[in-house]
Amino acid sequence: MALRSTPLPHRLVVTAATAGLLAVVLAGCKTTGSGDLPGLFAGQASASRETTASVPPSQRSETEWRREADQWGARYRDNPGDSQAAIAYAQALRALGQRAQASSVLEQASLRDPNNKVVLGAYGRALADNGQLAQALNVLGRAHSPDQPDWRILSAQGAVLDQMGKHTDAQHYYASALKIVPDEPTVLSNLGLSYALAKDLTRAEATLRRASVGQNPDPRVRQNLALVIGLQGRFAEAETMARADLPGDEAAANVAYLKQMIAQQGDRRKVARQPVKSADRKATAQLAAEPAD
Repeated sequence: MALRSTPLPHRLVVTAATAGLLAVVLAGCKTTGSGDLPGLFAGQASASRETTASVPPSQRSETEWRREADQWGARYRDNPGDSQAAIAYAQALRALGQRAQASSVLEQASLRDPNNKVVLGAYGRALADNGQLAQALNVLGRAHSPDQPDWRILSAQGAVLDQMGKHTDAQHYYASALKIVPDEPTVLSNLGLSYALAKDLTRAEATLRRASVGQNPDPRVRQNLALVIGLQGRFAEAETMARADLPGDEAAANVAYLKQMIAQQGDRRKVARQPVKSADRKATAQLAAEPAD
């Protein structure tokens, strides 16, 4: 099928990966009242700005990313010691889903230039993308210093901590980043998602609204805001917001999927609250006593 020259899609609620994420997140939450159900449409941003191309990374098409990968990959192969080429090549690989290869490219770059903080920052983010969270934190910690803090790295450290479930710690990093760049949308977006994961949807909504104002707001922020609004039961408002970036049918499908997930979780909780009959208890005990296969 031919590739479309449009930005990489953010139709994330209807993907298998996000379906699994919502299922995990909803499993630990209540299904009534506001402020109970955290979740993500678009994930947290690494706040990386590793190349100087004129088209913002979030607006590049898959075709454009493949072109970037070819161009920077050729330059990197000609000169593996070129840190700029390694960073740009890895960024394109990450955008195309080739995360392990991106991490490998940046690992070699960090070995060649171990004091290059830009390389270390990119490598730390690539490790986080690849699920190597503890190692990512270690590398990101070396990508800046207390006397010269980098707000992008602070935000990336927060995002890694959120992935590790350490939301309070993550929020401290975002607060430190915001002291350097007040109202920076990428940091506010990460902070808003952190609040959502911590089941504080009221603060999540307020923070994501701050992140979504200004010129040319990132559509991923609006989609995350739409999800947080939907998780509070305001489905019509969520769909209206989602339509700002998605075709009407896809916006409706996202909200319908969210309703279904919440309803299914509510049904499971109702079943869990029902008393177990005596016969059922006996059957359960018998099954538990049977040896495992």
